[in-house]
Amino acid sequence: MRCADHEMIFTTKARRMPRMVTPLRAFVSSWYVGRVLFCRPAAIAVALLLVVTVDAAAQRRVTFRAEDGATLSGAYYEPSRRPAPGIVLLHMLRRSHADWDAAASQLSDAGFAVVALDYRGGDELGAYAMDLRAAKAFLRERPEVMPGSIGIAGASIGANLAVLDAADDPGVLSIALLSPGIDYKGLRTEAAMKKYGARPALLAGSTKDPYAARSIRHLTTIGPGLREVRLTDAVAHGTVLLSRDPDLIPALVDWFKRTLL
Repeated sequence: MRCADHEMIFTTKARRMPRMVTPLRAFVSSWYVGRVLFCRPAAIAVALLLVVTVDAAAQRRVTFRAEDGATLSGAYYEPSRRPAPGIVLLHMLRRSHADWDAAASQLSDAGFAVVALDYRGGDELGAYAMDLRAAKAFLRERPEVMPGSIGIAGASIGANLAVLDAADDPGVLSIALLSPGIDYKGLRTEAAMKKYGARPALLAGSTKDPYAARSIRHLTTIGPGLREVRLTDAVAHGTVLLSRDPDLIPALVDWFKRTLL
């Protein structure tokens, strides 16, 4: 189909949508840029291309329920394109989703739907596994998310939770583990990494964090899949690595682009 050399370019600022009128229950501060090509009458057609980008302000607090009825919360970051793979971010013990803010924003800008989870209170690690499953369910129920394309990034205890969960969920296609351990508080990762199998895993840590560094080197030998290692000399553990190693967030974005998009 040939089109005439006429085009109209338009920009409009999206407004916050009232919750009652949007089934997505989402609002974003975004710019829509579109181009309409007007075709010759003989073609009897109009070609429309709409590109949507979402800025970092799309973060918002969300709540959802675990399978035992517990109410959980976190931060949700709208993807810059749709449909999008989903990523769950897991923090360290006694920290919060805020540790992941910078990384989550960049992952969102790169085209991922991201939920940074806050665990329920207390140190009941078995319940944290339910919290992670609830966060995945939250993503999979969203119309903009591809339910069979999920990634998980976890830090410290969150890294162990990530590999244990992914081992039992074939819909988790990629994981990134910051300062994982062979055994953190009884959460052992060796058998889970073996079961995770041929799916890819990024393992990041610090050479100044001896236990995590030893665990990373051992875990990379388990399973036939791609095991990519990133070690820094910065003194840091878990999500602290995100601020001490300036190249880590771009590396995480690149990792999930290569393994989920």
